[in-house]
Amino acid sequence: MSSARQIFEASPYSSEELAAQDKSGNLMTAAPYLVPSDPPAPTALDMEIALIGPDLNRRNEASRALFQCAGLMPRQFASYPDDLQDLPRLLDQNHDVIVIDLDTDPEFALALIEKICSHGKSTVMVYSSQADPDLLVRCMRAGAREFLTLPFDPSVISDALERALVRRPAPVARAAKSGKLLVFMGSKGGVGVTSVACNFAVALAQDITQKTLLIDLDLPLGDAALNLGIVAEFSTVSALKDAERLDGSMLAQLLVRHSSGLSVLAAPGKFPNYEPGSEAIDKLIEVASKDFDNIVVDVGSRLNVQETALFNQASTIYLVTQAGIPELRNSNRLINQVFANGGPHLEVVLNRFESRTLGVSEEHITKALTRPAQWKVPNDHALVRKMQIDGSPLVLGDSSVARMIRQMAESVNPKPDAAARSQVKKKGFSLFG
Repeated sequence: MSSARQIFEASPYSSEELAAQDKSGNLMTAAPYLVPSDPPAPTALDMEIALIGPDLNRRNEASRALFQCAGLMPRQFASYPDDLQDLPRLLDQNHDVIVIDLDTDPEFALALIEKICSHGKSTVMVYSSQADPDLLVRCMRAGAREFLTLPFDPSVISDALERALVRRPAPVARAAKSGKLLVFMGSKGGVGVTSVACNFAVALAQDITQKTLLIDLDLPLGDAALNLGIVAEFSTVSALKDAERLDGSMLAQLLVRHSSGLSVLAAPGKFPNYEPGSEAIDKLIEVASKDFDNIVVDVGSRLNVQETALFNQASTIYLVTQAGIPELRNSNRLINQVFANGGPHLEVVLNRFESRTLGVSEEHITKALTRPAQWKVPNDHALVRKMQIDGSPLVLGDSSVARMIRQMAESVNPKPDAAARSQVKKKGFSLFG
């Protein structure tokens, strides 16, 4: 997929803004994302919004305005569809509002508006830097209900969204999901749980037909956000502390959207004086499972999850370990004591694997684990280090590590066969396939 055709909306700020670095290499960000502590969750309208805008600066400005006016984080698309025949896949997602950049290609945008309004129930809004009366009339004839001009007036946007909300005949019925719960835990600290979990989650997120969420429960010092190069305003603690009132709408406002399409509930940026209870964890998983197809949870080396949904409801628990003596000893104890009496499906991930320089034979590794490791992730220290510095998931590139983790993801959600992949490639609107 061409980079110009990727969905890279992560938040009301662009990935360029969030990942900008000063000369010393320190991450920089624009307010309000870098905050001293976890603030209360914002109040947002219950609406699903798509934002189609080929121009990055105008699209980011529109996204910021929507967030600041109504707490809404739209799903951004970085291009118009190449072919209007691709629209059914957009319309099937039941967006309440579709906001379209008019200036990049006014004639195509008008055709796009007319097609959406003829076949869907979404309220269409357009935005332009020019208040051209003739163009406004043509937009309204095509079916657009709101014409917004830059710079955006917050009161105008708020009023337009309120009208769209009233215009909606009834709340859109969204089918509840029953997401796969995929838990990553380590035999000890430092075995690479977060690196594997983050890349695994990004790999799952490449399937645009499914929604994937990564939850960083490696409290208090989880660094999934750092690995992914994102800055989060809210955190896992925000959700767990307010578990009694947690629902899908509230959870959605606590998430950060990575450029890969992955949703992330990050660990707090500061050391929290908080230890979650099992009831709070269970509520978080329950809510997430209703809205996401895949829930990937990084618990680090936490072992107190046996009485929670993380253990009792997991589709698979991935035990990440290495070929060192302490790691294999801990893995043996975990397998024989924690997983001896049944429970979730367990798969062993042997990370940083080097068959020629182990110092421990594969036969002894298998004996220590009491089973063969299902996955052997090759050792590539330089590549992983670069990912942590750049905040760029290595699974999106081509390496032996990336290929192995993609195989792990494909074992959860197998790819379509070659013929189906060929059909997907023919689609013009690469944002949807």
